[in-house]
Amino acid sequence: MSLEALNKQVLVDLSYIGYAQPTWVKPRSYNGDHVYDVVIIGGGQSGLSAAFGLLKEGITNILILDENKKGFEGPWITYARMRTLRTPKDLPSIELGVPSLSFQSWWTAQYGIEGFDKIDKIPRTDWMNYLKWYREILSLPVENNVRVTLIEPIDKELNRISVKKASTYSSILARKVVLATGIQGGGEWHTPALIKDNLPKSRYAHTSETIDFSSLKGKKVGILGGGASAFDNANFALASGIREAHVFARRKELPRINPMRKLESSGIISRFHTLSDHDKYAVMSHFFKFNQPPTNDTFTRASSKEGFHLHLGSPWLEVQDSKEGIIVKTPHQEFIFDYLIISTGLVTDPALRPELKIVEPYITRWGDIYKAHPDIANKLIDLHPYLTPEFSFVANCPEGVSALYGIFAFNYSALISNGVSASALSGLRFAVPKLVKGIADELFKDDQKKILQEYFDYDQVEFVADLQITKEIV
Repeated sequence: MSLEALNKQVLVDLSYIGYAQPTWVKPRSYNGDHVYDVVIIGGGQSGLSAAFGLLKEGITNILILDENKKGFEGPWITYARMRTLRTPKDLPSIELGVPSLSFQSWWTAQYGIEGFDKIDKIPRTDWMNYLKWYREILSLPVENNVRVTLIEPIDKELNRISVKKASTYSSILARKVVLATGIQGGGEWHTPALIKDNLPKSRYAHTSETIDFSSLKGKKVGILGGGASAFDNANFALASGIREAHVFARRKELPRINPMRKLESSGIISRFHTLSDHDKYAVMSHFFKFNQPPTNDTFTRASSKEGFHLHLGSPWLEVQDSKEGIIVKTPHQEFIFDYLIISTGLVTDPALRPELKIVEPYITRWGDIYKAHPDIANKLIDLHPYLTPEFSFVANCPEGVSALYGIFAFNYSALISNGVSASALSGLRFAVPKLVKGIADELFKDDQKKILQEYFDYDQVEFVADLQITKEIV
């Protein structure tokens, strides 16, 4: 099958499931201005799949906003530097039960079944190309180059979203707001104070930032962090001509177990919402303990390069700038580098999100609800918002109920409450239906009075046969 033939098949399949049929949701306006039923903030894989799920449900008055230019949504061709995705290539994800819409169908249409068999994992840039196709074939309403600056509740059923496009400020009205803002969308990428307080910004970059590797050719670079991203960046740096890349990890051994693989095959991802708070916390504390190791391919390619150096059990104790370079002190040795790359992950905390500053004081955290045993307690987990299975915030006081109503945290901050879900391919096929149900239920309840009254008033004649027929009486 060619890609052209696949495109036709997708449209046929969508017609069979009533995709994007006229909506059942009652239209609203506010002071003469249009009100969207749902605005999704973020046009990456989570935002796109959420929109697809809503359109399948007959919720069509929606809009997706993304701060990046078209084709650059998400991390895949900006700061992601691995060669392939880490998830299995045949894992069902954002096609949401429509086989012709799957990555496998898209790839096979272009390269054949044999071509799919030849790849071990999904190439990173090809995944981005698939997302572009997904957006176009589904006609998803995305507006690019728009940055959300503030979410302001007007009343319980309406939010004003302040946005900036180029140098112009404006606002959009929405009944429901979905924060499909990715891995960093519930907080921020973390750079330790040891780095920020002792070095000018020109001397380092976080792995989430754009890095001009061409300017570092022939240089010696120190990379802080022992996670998969550290090795992705070391490999990318060495391939770009950097002379030496030194990776430093606090752990004395690299993790060899990837808990994600067991989560994917155990039923935990799909049924996570049935767990008690104790079990949810324990599962995610265990996940944090191991995290994900680098892929075998990434580590092998990096370690085979002459300039690669790995330092285990080597936290950074001191960092200072000097004429000779950046001095890094570990428990074992002192190093001098030309540049530093920080791969220390992220911190999830709604207080770090400027667009949430009005509603953040009302958000319940896990630390407010559950006190974990010291053996599994984790301060980073405690900062996460405590969410419903449908990704709604839970208010910490009566006044907060109205302020938080209709806002859904469909990003990585949902990890503790809803497991591997909103920002992970492994969980999106289970997470999107839960999100869509939550939104649809709220919209129906908000419109219930009008919907029921229209039902009771309904008087359209359907049976129109001629009743003037002579009846034979036996």
